[in-house]
Amino acid sequence: MTLLLLLDDDARADHVVLQELTDEGDRVRTEKVLVAHLPEKVREREADKPRWVWDDTSRRYPPLLAAGVRVDRCHDLRLCHAILRRSIYARGSAIATGPPTPWDGPRPGAPEPVEVSLFDEDRAETLDVVDELQRQLDAMRESDEPGKLRLLLAAESTGALIAAEMNHVGVPWSVEAHDRILTGMLGPRPRSGRPAKLEALADEVREALAQPNLNLDSQQDLLRGLRAAGYDVESTSRWEIKEIDLPATEPLLAYKKLARLLSANGWTWMDTWIHDGRFRPDYVPGGVVTGRWATSGGGALQLPASIRGAVRADEGWKLVVADAAQLEPRVLAAMSGDAAMAAAGRHADLYQGVVDAGIVENRAQAKVAMLGAIYGATTGPSAVLMPRLTQGFPRAVALVEAAARAGERGDVVATWLGRTSPAPDAAWQDALAAASAEGAGADDVRAARRRGRDWGRFTRNFVVQGTAAEWALCWMASLRRRLRDREAHLVFFLHDEVMVHSPASEADGVAEAVRESALEAGHLLFGDTAVDFALNVAVVDSYDEAK
Repeated sequence: MTLLLLLDDDARADHVVLQELTDEGDRVRTEKVLVAHLPEKVREREADKPRWVWDDTSRRYPPLLAAGVRVDRCHDLRLCHAILRRSIYARGSAIATGPPTPWDGPRPGAPEPVEVSLFDEDRAETLDVVDELQRQLDAMRESDEPGKLRLLLAAESTGALIAAEMNHVGVPWSVEAHDRILTGMLGPRPRSGRPAKLEALADEVREALAQPNLNLDSQQDLLRGLRAAGYDVESTSRWEIKEIDLPATEPLLAYKKLARLLSANGWTWMDTWIHDGRFRPDYVPGGVVTGRWATSGGGALQLPASIRGAVRADEGWKLVVADAAQLEPRVLAAMSGDAAMAAAGRHADLYQGVVDAGIVENRAQAKVAMLGAIYGATTGPSAVLMPRLTQGFPRAVALVEAAARAGERGDVVATWLGRTSPAPDAAWQDALAAASAEGAGADDVRAARRRGRDWGRFTRNFVVQGTAAEWALCWMASLRRRLRDREAHLVFFLHDEVMVHSPASEADGVAEAVRESALEAGHLLFGDTAVDFALNVAVVDSYDEAK
């Protein structure tokens, strides 16, 4: 029997209600606990190895961490509700078929989701955690794939614990190294205005365009300035600017790169986000519709290579940095059961394995073809190479093609464990209906086909990217368990990459734990799969040393 300890708010602000339940949701006993005494109560009950059930990990767990208390397992009702609400495995449940409730809203402070929320009422409305837990237990019990769904909900909830723990411990960060990097690239920190090197580049661009008052930080002004100088451009993107042969091209590209660094990770960012030698971003598990994480502050998922030298291990410690090599193609091979693609994936470099299998002539072609299959490139080199990939890896290509066709029809698709894509919005459905109506015009038909292809590319990628996110959650959960009795701790996660801050004496053991966790994640999801989930693992003093 799994012991569930459900945490609920009491009518009085100074108490919480702690309910002990069986794994079927039956109440064993209830007690009221003073908020001030809650950390000690949680510490005491952890000896029973319960699964804590609460409304929102991002709300409940940080105060416990601040009091020095960690929990092993939890069930995050809000995150799990979001999965069950849409999952095809629970489509007949009361959660999936019922009207929107307050549980359908995003957690306070979370970034806006990819699609519009189903429910946008007052989030201060009281949440009935007892009722919600029972509905979720019923949905899992009655689901088409209870084993897969339980694993997904457990992984998602553990991910929420990991996110809070990483925020609590923080990424080791040297402000001195960060300042040296910024000074070297931008010039000394100015009291006001632009740094010297950025100002010099701005002057060079203005002189080349003969516009001494041009504001390079305004896209509209810069676009007008380029057109006034005689250049036919549609945007100020660096991709379009790179194609222009003008004296201002190089300094303008350099300016845009440095200006981005200054605004995203410059001195102001450092003052805001680095405290006591630690960077503590706010991760949002499940913040992207595929299950990938987002951040609501700090930009941890977009740390540029130029400042990674500021991420430095403490004295006597090391950073163990690992990334999963070509994760999405390996996940596709495992999902589809494509033996030929799995064989190619036994190489540390899957793309080279594709070449060695005789599918394409070189590694560059292998990468283009594989990413084209996953992301749905229909033109250019990837389209030319797709017939070869289809012949060499028929089951893998058939899986993503089926997902694409489903999206084009307006159907939903699911990841390996059951996270399910949103249905197209009303405008998409209206366009499809208009194109299918008798006497539909050519413009309606073309618009519907274009929308269909776009949504098909989304669903094609959804099944692979979402399953890769599930693998990564299982990887981190397994690693977290292996680090439980060590001083080392997870400090950073980026889609298919993790970083552990470890005492130097433990670093080799931690690196092995990272590898073992990757193997376990593959077996958890896919059983006795022939696919190798290869890792690049480095033990380094600073993040920029990890290659």
